[in-house]
Amino acid sequence: MSSNTPYFGSPQSRVDGKAKVTGEAKYAAEFTAPGLLHGVVVSSGIARGKIAAINTEAALAVPGVVQVFTHENRPRTAWRSKNYQDDVAPPGSPFRALYDAEIHYSGQPVALVVAEDFSTARHAAMLVQVRYEEAPHATDVVAVRGAAYVPPKKRSGIAPPPPPRGDAEKALDAAPHKVAGEYRIAIEHHNPMEPHATTVVWEGDGRITVHDKIQGAQNSQKYVSNVFGLSADKVRVISPFVGGAFGSGLRPQYQLFLAVMAALELERSVRVVLSREQMFTFGYRPDVLQDVSIGAAADGVLQAIRHEAISGTSQFEDYQEVVVNWSGLLYHCENVALDYKLAKIDTYTPCDMRAPGAPTGLFALESALDELAHALKADPLELRLRNYAEKDENEGKPFTSKELRAAYREGAERFGWSRRSPEPRSMREGRELIGWGVASGVWEAQMMKTSARATLTADGKLEVATATADIGTGTYTILTQIGADALGLAMEDVTAKIGDSSLPTSPVEGGSWTAASAGSAVLAACDMVRARLLGAARGLPDSPLAGAAMEDVSFANGRIGLSADPLRSLPLTEVMRAAGLDRIEEEQTASPSKEMQKTYSSYTHSAVFAEVRVDEELGVIRVTRIVDAVAAGRIINPKTARSQIIGGVVWGMSMALTEESLQDHNLGRFMNHNLAEYHVPVNADVHDIDVIFVQEDNDKGNPLGVKGLGEIGICGTAAAIANAVFHATGKRIRSLPITVDKLLGDVAVPAE
Repeated sequence: MSSNTPYFGSPQSRVDGKAKVTGEAKYAAEFTAPGLLHGVVVSSGIARGKIAAINTEAALAVPGVVQVFTHENRPRTAWRSKNYQDDVAPPGSPFRALYDAEIHYSGQPVALVVAEDFSTARHAAMLVQVRYEEAPHATDVVAVRGAAYVPPKKRSGIAPPPPPRGDAEKALDAAPHKVAGEYRIAIEHHNPMEPHATTVVWEGDGRITVHDKIQGAQNSQKYVSNVFGLSADKVRVISPFVGGAFGSGLRPQYQLFLAVMAALELERSVRVVLSREQMFTFGYRPDVLQDVSIGAAADGVLQAIRHEAISGTSQFEDYQEVVVNWSGLLYHCENVALDYKLAKIDTYTPCDMRAPGAPTGLFALESALDELAHALKADPLELRLRNYAEKDENEGKPFTSKELRAAYREGAERFGWSRRSPEPRSMREGRELIGWGVASGVWEAQMMKTSARATLTADGKLEVATATADIGTGTYTILTQIGADALGLAMEDVTAKIGDSSLPTSPVEGGSWTAASAGSAVLAACDMVRARLLGAARGLPDSPLAGAAMEDVSFANGRIGLSADPLRSLPLTEVMRAAGLDRIEEEQTASPSKEMQKTYSSYTHSAVFAEVRVDEELGVIRVTRIVDAVAAGRIINPKTARSQIIGGVVWGMSMALTEESLQDHNLGRFMNHNLAEYHVPVNADVHDIDVIFVQEDNDKGNPLGVKGLGEIGICGTAAAIANAVFHATGKRIRSLPITVDKLLGDVAVPAE
């Protein structure tokens, strides 16, 4: 593509694609160092209690074993709980590995075996003997729901339920049509392709370089500095590539602590990699019990919504996410009561997982709305349009932009919704029942304060840099596109540098805010480079740009020239040479407008249409078509954007039909801790997924006019599939995943 053609909005292949397919891209466990030691974690065998005795003699006797760390001999670290809190920690006291003899959850690390090679460390780890004093435990949210409580301290960035509006109870009682039900989604674990790993390179003189699987290198750096009492200049964290994380990499996980502890104590480089089984020993999407009641008038106008949720959390932290608030946001309703409580269980703290809280709450809300449509004999799509919210009724603010109505229209047209036969079990082909379902999706469109640096060298090459991460979302590519457009360069002449704690300050990569945040910061830094270039060009003898203002010039094809007369232009390289500049470097910070945040609400919306085919005799469900119409502001790169939505949709399919972390409550542990028994969709499960990006002008949210895409793809997808299953079979399944036993068994069917 010519550099005078904007890259913004064009489908570009990933600039990091070649490095990933050739193996050039290195991940946390692939970095090495001379004399590298290997650590293997020993995990607890009980869910609650304490270590009565731990014997490491046999492990230490194995040739090649350097040390076995336990709570009895670990080096001293920070004693204040506050030191262990990272940037996204919920209220409470973070878990501290090997801190004492107490066991808080099954799988908790109780020892770290460090050896000259991995095989030796793994063998020796099996020889560590632990005797426990077991205590009663509780891992079932249902069993402790009576002790649920409103969290006394709110988690930063997580909005609590808004105050009630109107009188939901009275309106429900008076409503001529109402539905009510309990909804539940199974616990899910993140299961990224890359397991969590940390390689700590001992640099000498107390300095370390840390290669960590993390969604924010600076978050890990601050954590290590605070816990181990190191100055920031002695800790550099590098994470250029992340093999998926989905939220599991937002917080530093315990392998980081253990690897750094061992490296500092032994003054050697150390690597710790968690096994797939151990990936089930920390954060997960929590089990949430939800009760939803909806009342409506005869014409389908909503009169009342009540949405209550109880979510599991650990004994040591109050994990919170937005679950019920969506019920006060998506539809116009004058009487709304929302309630969100926590219940303590003996597991690790849940962890943010792709669109935390939204797929959970939307499954309940959008299923209940579908039940209401059936009771009213109304078209589910028409019912949603009839109750369309023109503003954020939770906060009483207008939206920066909202094109959900257009998403409904374009998605329905592409899907063929008008051909839907309304009655359940009325569509079939052979032995397969066919069902069509719809659901709405919504997610926050946020921007976070972010800094970036732009460096233009005399040879016309540009580097843009910020500490943010790329977890597979295409961040390298979109930042390259933004930089190329800003200075009129070819993408081949632009390099994006990210995933390094030494780079300009950036928040963790999450929440779908990276494009808006890092992208705006890169643009701001490039704008300053543009200004310096123009100043240099104006000062040249006989300059064709003398007296030109920034609004008078354009940057294209590696040149700066008058917009009204492109022939009056200069190559950027010539400007820098003539001005005696070997480089121009600028760092800028982009922040959200407080005035805009005070005045407006900003969300991404979607309309998800799903087709399922259900074998009537076997109960086997196939998702044969998904159309997802997304209103997300300007789209920087339709190619990578589409990939993000497809990935989210597939996860929604997984949530709806297969994904489930099964617990043995007698033992207090997850049983299916491997990919053989924890089922995720494979290629054969994924059929036609059609993504539509609806035109949406979003000039109030951020300088780029973009909204995030990482989360919205999963939002509403599971609900649309569940609604399609009901349409196909006439059976309403309120508990996910929808498995054969639920479909063919005795399950709830809404009253006519």
